[in-house]
Amino acid sequence: MESNELPQMDPRVLKATSVKAEDPAAQSPEPQALKITAASSNPKMFTLPWEKPLATWPEDLLANLPRGISRHVVRFVHVGDEVYAMKEITRNVAEREYELLRRLQKLELPTVQPIAVVTGRHNVAGEPLEAILVTKHLKFSLPYRALFARNLRPDTAERLIDALAVLMVRLHLAGFYWGDVSLSNVLFLRDADAFSAFLVDAETGDLQVNLTEGQREYDVDLARTNIIGELMDLSSGSLLPHDVDEIEIGNRLVDRYHSLWSALTDTDKFGPDEMWKIEKRVNKLNELGFDVDELEMKTAEDGKRVLVRPRVVDAGYANRKLLRLTGLDVQENQARRLLNDLDAYRASTWRDGEELEIVATDWMREVFEPTVRMIPREYRSQIEPAQFFHEVLDHRWFLAEKAGHDVPMAEAVKSYVENVLPQYKLDSKDVDALNAEADSGVIDDEYTYGTDEDGYNPDDDPDAAVWSH
Repeated sequence: MESNELPQMDPRVLKATSVKAEDPAAQSPEPQALKITAASSNPKMFTLPWEKPLATWPEDLLANLPRGISRHVVRFVHVGDEVYAMKEITRNVAEREYELLRRLQKLELPTVQPIAVVTGRHNVAGEPLEAILVTKHLKFSLPYRALFARNLRPDTAERLIDALAVLMVRLHLAGFYWGDVSLSNVLFLRDADAFSAFLVDAETGDLQVNLTEGQREYDVDLARTNIIGELMDLSSGSLLPHDVDEIEIGNRLVDRYHSLWSALTDTDKFGPDEMWKIEKRVNKLNELGFDVDELEMKTAEDGKRVLVRPRVVDAGYANRKLLRLTGLDVQENQARRLLNDLDAYRASTWRDGEELEIVATDWMREVFEPTVRMIPREYRSQIEPAQFFHEVLDHRWFLAEKAGHDVPMAEAVKSYVENVLPQYKLDSKDVDALNAEADSGVIDDEYTYGTDEDGYNPDDDPDAAVWSH
């Protein structure tokens, strides 16, 4: 193969950011002045107390949201009308992760959105502080431990694993080697009856043109090991249903990953009279939520069969269709459910011959919007409108089956709000307990050892050196 025929990095990632992380071995000096490199022009960023360790930031700035277990200090911070996640890490790691997240965002992959990297921090005494990576809080998302703190379905673990398998395949298709796959490094959004997974920690990742099979299999094997351990930890805390087999769930990830990878990348062989199977293959990929950009077709060596391999663009087939019709930007399974309801509305109003775009406008005005306006104010930060609509449809079907006749939408919403919605709410005690557990995994966080008020100084403790430095 000629050098100019070698696969090239996607041009979208080459100029994704001006931040280029340095080699950690270079040991270049920290900036002497505060420097904020931001992908967002939020002026409130400059008013934050960057001169203080993140663990000591004032409570009035913090958002009381559940955090996942992390090796570093993490806080959710109100910045104007936005909520940002702040992670305190070394400069090289912060710059590298910011750079990676920017590139993954350009590839439209499911990750948290990078906002800024803050370097050159110093306290009031002029001593250097670690850098901070700033990402946008993924609204309505939860870490896996927070999901198990709620009264969810017994198959929650399996649905999380399925979502993680899809995320891994999407990242691997794009050439992203994760290097530290676990439930702790993912945020989950409810997506109709399933979940969608988003990468939240890319510290150990690397974006390449293509991954080798060995790199992919390392990620898969590490994921299995980590997931089994995390689920066993949940089980020891009585958060996992007693009938869940942790090893079986870990094996499920491996099976689901390989099944999906095969469906997306295998080359099929068709005879001249079997070309209809190509459309069947494309339809199957669409059902999995993936768009097909083009088909690579060539004749086999025997000249009697055609080799066909699809070029998968990305997930989001139903999402993009719904976005085009209604302007709603939702998760893939939510989009599929809403499109089904739109089709039912079209049939029930005898409008099959009308343009779908016109029918969709009426469906939004007459069905979707009146329903989601009924979400109680105290739950509007707890559940996405599309998820609310999906769950109301499920609840309405349940009520109709029980009553033996159709149930008005308004009645179904009222019943759902009263009887089902409260189970999704995490109270402040639950959040505090989850965050205390999350902070227990932080390493080298000397600012949580004690305060001046209790008279403790780690420098005076002969045992402190064992665990503080």
